[in-house]
Amino acid sequence: MSVEASRRGVKARDPVAVDLALQGGGAHGAFTWGVLDRLLEESWLRIEGISGTSAGAMNAAVLIDGYSEGGHSGARASLERFWRRVSHSARLSPFRRGPLDILLGRWTLDSSPAFLVMDFTARLFSPYDLNPIGSNPLRSILTESIDFGRLAKAPIRLFVTATNVRTGQGRIFRNVDVTPEALLASACLPTVFKAIEINGEAYWDGGYAGNPTITPLVRECASNDTIIVQINPVERPGTPRSAREIINRVNEVTFNATLLKELRMIAVLREVANPGDCEGARWAAMRVHRIASQAMTDLGYSSKLNAEWDFLCLLRDEGRRTAASFLEAHGGDLGQRSTLDIDALLKV
Repeated sequence: MSVEASRRGVKARDPVAVDLALQGGGAHGAFTWGVLDRLLEESWLRIEGISGTSAGAMNAAVLIDGYSEGGHSGARASLERFWRRVSHSARLSPFRRGPLDILLGRWTLDSSPAFLVMDFTARLFSPYDLNPIGSNPLRSILTESIDFGRLAKAPIRLFVTATNVRTGQGRIFRNVDVTPEALLASACLPTVFKAIEINGEAYWDGGYAGNPTITPLVRECASNDTIIVQINPVERPGTPRSAREIINRVNEVTFNATLLKELRMIAVLREVANPGDCEGARWAAMRVHRIASQAMTDLGYSSKLNAEWDFLCLLRDEGRRTAASFLEAHGGDLGQRSTLDIDALLKV
């Protein structure tokens, strides 16, 4: 029963098992934090598995570890602590909004001198030149925020995607395999960070291979309902014309392509699956939902590096509002029917 339902004396509904699929997107992952924070208020929602990439993987690992320690409230508290550490770590970061952006109330870093320098140098120099020791402040934040021994034994299944540099294929790290390095690999943008090496293999951002990967949720979890939390806009009106707009749109298209391809595959499998066999029954019974906000379309690439606490809270609150709207409109559909028409993707 939700907090509000409890106050109104509404009868608790039967538990519904769901899986979550969380996209990556840097600081925009605070939107997902807000979505998760709202969903965790609903005790009737039972999360069986979470697949995540980049910031989505970090949100997933933090939630699962917090849940293992303290249930729904523990998960919510862990998520807030994690994002506070992210913001605290960025207090001395050179990536700050410029005076004009602050004056106009914009959260972009497009006029930040540090961002402009980084954006330019990343096109000329490799992270192996600029950051040869592979320094990344997220490493210590992850170590402080997650008990990886507890995560390995957690009741919620975790699937973290990273891209193998040598093969170009995605690798799925499961609970027992997830380490700080695996999470950093899932978020390793190759123009910013050196590839993360794990057991002799180099890995880049998982968004190139799956953002996020849905297949293991279908094959390895009992739930038939998967909720996708999407923070990269699929559609954007107009044609980008400036160099920065073009790069931003290329990134969005690239990091959504694998998700759309997998959803099309799932739509095909649902049509041809034989409900008479175990594997076919899993695909045939799958229900897909999506939580997304038009507000994310108003944000550009540079704001993914903005870790100001006020900005993170703004995104969190938007995530909570969006999740609340989803639950109001489609909460009754969970466990019953899909609310995202993935069959329409076959007509594209």
